[in-house]
Amino acid sequence: MKWTDSLDIAIALADAHPDIDPQRVNFVDLREWVIALEGFNDDPKRSGEKILEAIQMAWIDEAR
Repeated sequence: MKWTDSLDIAIALADAHPDIDPQRVNFVDLREWVIALEGFNDDPKRSGEKILEAIQMAWIDEAR
């Protein structure tokens, strides 16, 4: 997975952290959790606020 795979990342995060409310996750934790996902193989330095926001929004939608 790459940073731009926001839906795939959101699904993986929902599976990895089922008891977490994605609306309450800060970007520091979100970034670390994405980097730790199995199958994530992008440059950690390429993340930014817009990318993390897109991932968080996709995770919120997935949680609904």
